Amino acid sequence: MTDGKDKRNIFFVGAGGIGMAALERYFKARGYNIGGYDRTPTDLTRALESEGIAITYDEAAEAIPEAFRNPADTLVVYTPAVPDTHPGLAWFRAGGFEVVKRAAVLGLVTRHGRALCFSGTHGKTTTSSMAAHLLHQSPAGCNAFLGGVLRNYNTNFLLDDKSPYSVVEADEYDRSFHHLRPYVAVVTATDPDHLDIYGTEEAYLESFAHFTELIQPGGTLIKHTGLKLKERPGKDVKVYTYSRDEGDFHAANIRRGDGSITFDFVAPDMTVTDIELGVPVEINITNAVAALAAVWAAGELDPDTARRAMASFAGPKRRFEFWMKEPGGRAVIDDYAHHPDELRNSIASVRALFPDRRLTVAFQPHLYSRTRDFAPEFASALSAADEVILLDIYPAREEPIPGVTSRIILDRITCPDKKLINKDELCDTLRKENFDVLLIVGAGDICNYLPEIISIPAENK
Repeated sequence: MTDGKDKRNIFFVGAGGIGMAALERYFKARGYNIGGYDRTPTDLTRALESEGIAITYDEAAEAIPEAFRNPADTLVVYTPAVPDTHPGLAWFRAGGFEVVKRAAVLGLVTRHGRALCFSGTHGKTTTSSMAAHLLHQSPAGCNAFLGGVLRNYNTNFLLDDKSPYSVVEADEYDRSFHHLRPYVAVVTATDPDHLDIYGTEEAYLESFAHFTELIQPGGTLIKHTGLKLKERPGKDVKVYTYSRDEGDFHAANIRRGDGSITFDFVAPDMTVTDIELGVPVEINITNAVAALAAVWAAGELDPDTARRAMASFAGPKRRFEFWMKEPGGRAVIDDYAHHPDELRNSIASVRALFPDRRLTVAFQPHLYSRTRDFAPEFASALSAADEVILLDIYPAREEPIPGVTSRIILDRITCPDKKLINKDELCDTLRKENFDVLLIVGAGDICNYLPEIISIPAENK
């Protein structure tokens, strides 16, 4: 694609996606005329409109505003979630417009500075958010393109015109991260996922191996210990390992108590003592080590800033987010987990926080293909709950697959208290349940029911 300098108008097809919104705001701040299409209005699209971004909700080509109808001065950006049959997208292609994926535009951003890119099957949203918060709280600053809304700022996008750093969530879906040019690349996990795209675990691992080839000369690769990844970085790229307990970067002297987690961060040339987690769940020890390591690799890790930033980090929305925490009473936690390992870690984190309480997990599987590929693993993870409420599959971009329903998970769950319901029955089901600690999990629309769930009076449990 071009460097964008000759295209002062940019139209985003799928403008309401959180990753697309960050790019819209980035280019809007740089003086571009921004417009877009999305299927339905949301809080995010309404916020974008209030910021001067023209969004249409009509997919017809005739609905595209006049300012974006000239191929000579308009770049079109789309997300893979939009089908090729979309009338507006088809019109742009037939009209000779330059039409590129969102990932290609994000890649352009990473070429013009020092990008810290966080990849992996899971953990990349939290680790990238932590790193963005660390840099934002330091004199170095950063631009950030995150996969979740950071609660500290109520946005997934941070802008700093003077900073050379960009923090990017590097998404492996559809090989999007192959457009990036990292200065620091982090690989958190390579457990197989998106097999509807890759087909095999080998192809999935190869995609990550290619990602490591894209690191800028003089850059750094930081990978979790024990991965199957066979990295291929350039000869002048430094390679480090990390984990909670071992590797070039790790945690030491971990202390837990009174609802807090504190540890010492160990790097090759320094130890930062007394890092306290603002979101004190077990998995965030490892996430924090990765984020601190990336900022260290960028040469911007100041111990005092690190302590202050990590203690004030509130986390991304929908990543182990408390919606209710009554003293000695009920708790409701929302988590975006949609891969079996994420689900297992999320349940384990709740168990660690509430070891003697009854745990109810309401889970909405995401994608027919993922359900088909990992049904036994999902069932194994869910079996660690005391009660499981399983919802129908959220299809997202997919058409149904014959024989693939949530029941292929339900039938394998070993805890005796389990049921399968339609999502519209969730709130009524919970009204009748004696739930104590409730974990809401999934990457679909199950989170939309949370306001009603937390309004259920305790006497109606």
